Amino acid sequence: MKKKVLSLILSSAMVASLAACGSNTAEVAPATESGDTTATQSTDAAATTEQTEAASDYELTDLYITVDGTLTANVDNGQDAFVEQWEKAVSEKLGHDIKLHINQPEHSGYKDNVAQLLTTGQPGDGQYPDALIMSATMFKQYQTTGILWDMADAYDNAEFQSRVTLPSINENMKTASGELYGFAPTYGNGCVTYVKQSWLDAAGLKIDDIKTFDDYYNMLKAFTKDGQTGVIAAGFGKMDEAPYINYMPEFWQGAYPAIYQKDGQWVDGFQEQATVDALTRLAQGYADGVIDKDTEEASTKTAREKWFSNDQTTSEGVFTYWAGTWLRTLTDNLDKNDVDADLGDDRLVQLAPIKEIKDTWGGYLNREAPVWVITDDGDGDNAREQAIFDALLETMLDGDTVQTLWTYGAEDVHWSTHAESFTTNPDDPDKKKDYEYEEGKFHLKQSPNDPNSVWKKNHLDPVLVIAPLTNGFVDNDPLIEEGNKFFTENCVDAPQSPSSETLTEVEADLATDKTTLMNEVVAGKKSAEDAIAEYQTKWGDTINTILEELNSAE
Repeated sequence: MKKKVLSLILSSAMVASLAACGSNTAEVAPATESGDTTATQSTDAAATTEQTEAASDYELTDLYITVDGTLTANVDNGQDAFVEQWEKAVSEKLGHDIKLHINQPEHSGYKDNVAQLLTTGQPGDGQYPDALIMSATMFKQYQTTGILWDMADAYDNAEFQSRVTLPSINENMKTASGELYGFAPTYGNGCVTYVKQSWLDAAGLKIDDIKTFDDYYNMLKAFTKDGQTGVIAAGFGKMDEAPYINYMPEFWQGAYPAIYQKDGQWVDGFQEQATVDALTRLAQGYADGVIDKDTEEASTKTAREKWFSNDQTTSEGVFTYWAGTWLRTLTDNLDKNDVDADLGDDRLVQLAPIKEIKDTWGGYLNREAPVWVITDDGDGDNAREQAIFDALLETMLDGDTVQTLWTYGAEDVHWSTHAESFTTNPDDPDKKKDYEYEEGKFHLKQSPNDPNSVWKKNHLDPVLVIAPLTNGFVDNDPLIEEGNKFFTENCVDAPQSPSSETLTEVEADLATDKTTLMNEVVAGKKSAEDAIAEYQTKWGDTINTILEELNSAE
């Protein structure tokens, strides 16, 4: 059944590169019938004891993980040192050696690569992941396939529970019957709208005066001239990735082009008038030229690089992207490309949510957190899976050595506490910056692959993590602190992603069709009303079935 499920996921991914990896649903074992539960409880207790004992006797020697670009210590950025130090620290904790194998596909093709791995491989073959990272959307698609291990007991009994400050993040991911198939070490974060200060100055505008969509649109028009454009994004909307609207929130406003809960009921937001209005706004922006034409096909990397390019004559003034650390990253990239050097760290300003966003959602959307999952080998006991949890997830939040590796990277490669001094951009008087640290002072070092930039973080954001470090290590970058503070003061949680049997089966095709219709409307090939009518004709009955499944389960 698992192979059949994953074959459907893979085939859907291959058919449509713009869509998420879809999946069919494996059969779920029926819940225990009501009645006398004493014997069942005794049996379960005995089984749990046996599995715990088996897990304690199981010795994991190799750990295969698959990660996306959120692990920034990649092969070009000190990953070998990260692996070496992780193996040493974990071996000291567990009392035996474990070899860590990291598979890190290209970020943009991550979903397709995961589908391929899970379809063609099997545990122990050297390719199949023992554990891997999934976005919230991927997690919902795979959660009911039977390939993910229920880690509820392992999570509830984890040593890090004593340090968890945000318990709701993972508690809210448990199913109605208490299973937990994914673990989120951080909360999700979200996107804010960044504006180049020099472009505001040239247009005679102030960021505090941009309060409504009309203000925002007029700003884009003021920016659009002589080859320059108002705004660029990685797509007009991400129909395959929740929260769907976060790269162009001002145009989407209160629309949510996916199935979500509204007033206690699941509804299809793609059919709502708010989506018609949003698509119409996007089409107008495209026709007026204030939205960069590259937006339709741009990846996040393409959009970023065009925005902070050293050729600002064909760039854009506005870019909505991830909050917090990215305020520093985007600023540093503008610095590397010698853009607005006279403004220093004041190159960018963050736009507060416009009135239309605040009136509907209440602020920018904080996405559901990405999760770590452990694959279930289907052998009937938890020995292997518990050992993976203990080696990977339990240590990931140890508060000290291993958590520091996941947070900041390898010691004396990405960060250090030793006295040292270094200079970035030593040959450029305008960008040259000296750093000096005394012995015992925690600090970040130069990036392994770019000595002219300072390392920022590895996988875990220290501000977003659910169980903070206990060793006092913290990087007090004022821009990152400013970005995190701005987002937390201006965000609300995104709608919860749905999960139903029919939705899982059709999700990839659904995302593909919605993307096609959206792009056709924005390009002026059809009206928003005609696109929604076409969608209803093709998908109306299926959507009704999905909504019935979701609402009957409430």
